[in-house]
Amino acid sequence: MGLRLAELCEGRGGPLAVNPFLIPHIAAGLVAILAGTVAVAARKGGRWHVAAGTWFFAAMLLLGVTASILEPTRKPPGSPISGVLVLYFVATSWMTARRRDGTTGKFEILACAAALGLAAAMLWGALSGSSRTPVGPGPVYALAVLCLIAGLLDLNVILRKKMTAVQRISRHLWRMCFAFFIATGSFFLGQQKVMPVAVRGSPILYVLAFAPFAIMLFWLVRLRFAKAIRKLTLRVPPAPPASRLELEA
Repeated sequence: MGLRLAELCEGRGGPLAVNPFLIPHIAAGLVAILAGTVAVAARKGGRWHVAAGTWFFAAMLLLGVTASILEPTRKPPGSPISGVLVLYFVATSWMTARRRDGTTGKFEILACAAALGLAAAMLWGALSGSSRTPVGPGPVYALAVLCLIAGLLDLNVILRKKMTAVQRISRHLWRMCFAFFIATGSFFLGQQKVMPVAVRGSPILYVLAFAPFAIMLFWLVRLRFAKAIRKLTLRVPPAPPASRLELEA
């Protein structure tokens, strides 16, 4: 989300450096990374997974809210849409996990409208030139397309009215992992100024930042081919019976 921890450490950045929402924002990001790591490592559906997931959800909500408040106070001002995007992904992932029967309702309708609205706003901003990044409008277009896809997937589950177990877990997984990437990417790539000089620009930081995508891919493949994987059992042929001569020997 581009909020710089270095500005707080160095006492720079104008209003952002003394903004009362900055400390909760940083704390929420750190808690999200720690809780997300525990949730990934813990047995899925177990006590530790559920507890860590709850902490991750709460931390990401705080992260999104504070980002939406802080971004416009930057110099130059940023867009609050990034924080809203965090709220959308983490909320839809959480609700999907909570709906164990796979049903959909008014929440999914509101989420679909929000995603399509965000996509339209970002596309308009990129086309009009009001939303740009240091590397041009490319990232804005990419996020707009991502929101559009997410909104269409919301529409798909609304029309289906009920998801299968695999569809529900996949929806929860990819949305939560993307939210996790926002936290890891913002920290490991966006806060390198506060890290030791020896690790700045290190490939390890990129690995840590993009690790949620690798985790997401692993579990999506495992879910998609779960039945096939269960059938892949090692079948060792039984040893032939010993002959009479061998027994007598």
